[in-house]
Amino acid sequence: MLQVENVSFGYGRRKQEVLHDFSLSLEKGRVYGLLGKNGAGKSTLLYLMSGLLTPKRGRVMFHDVDVRRRLPLTLRDMFLVPEEFELPAISLGRYVELNAPFYPRFSREDMERYLRLFEMETEQDLGALSMGQKKKVFMSFALATNTSLLLMDEPTNGLDIPGKSQFRKFLAAGMSDEKTFLISTHQVRDIDKLLDHVLVIDESRVLLNASLLDVETEVNLEQLFNATLADPRQAIEMFHLNTVES
Repeated sequence: MLQVENVSFGYGRRKQEVLHDFSLSLEKGRVYGLLGKNGAGKSTLLYLMSGLLTPKRGRVMFHDVDVRRRLPLTLRDMFLVPEEFELPAISLGRYVELNAPFYPRFSREDMERYLRLFEMETEQDLGALSMGQKKKVFMSFALATNTSLLLMDEPTNGLDIPGKSQFRKFLAAGMSDEKTFLISTHQVRDIDKLLDHVLVIDESRVLLNASLLDVETEVNLEQLFNATLADPRQAIEMFHLNTVES
């Protein structure tokens, strides 16, 4: 459903490129965990996938359309939850009224259900919420858009321990064969039981692109991540993973 094709990107002319000749594909109906060290380009990759950054070379195709064209057909079918964001000081009802029309499959009932999983009220003054509460509201709206692609950058940052447990239930409630989730995180324990696919990137390379669907034993993602950085081939053998061509 989405292809990153030989993409290169840097934030300044003289700075080293964050991603160089980087390629990756995502399939429909999967829950991907995107893992990498700080500075590996995880957040940059999400912004490139959503069309908010322009690659110096290469392209990102979503349903065979270049995301940089920012076409309504594309924008209404993907949603990015960044690590940091601001919400306007208005009521949640007004926020939904202003933003839901951009997403044809948005469901108010779904959003209220997700809010209840977070133990949040369905009517909120967004300006009065803490950062953690805003994150819960924004993620509930995002999942309720029912886009076929949901990109999440460090979604559990800012959540307390109960909130992280609620997040796992929240995400599980929104999964379907029609949706693809890509979750970038360094807090792998918060999402390890939700993933069916893991991606590890480092130095513009996909070190590991593996399915967890057919692994008989539970995989410790922290150990897998560390083992992959040390020796990708050995990690694949150690965890009996099914690798996929990027």
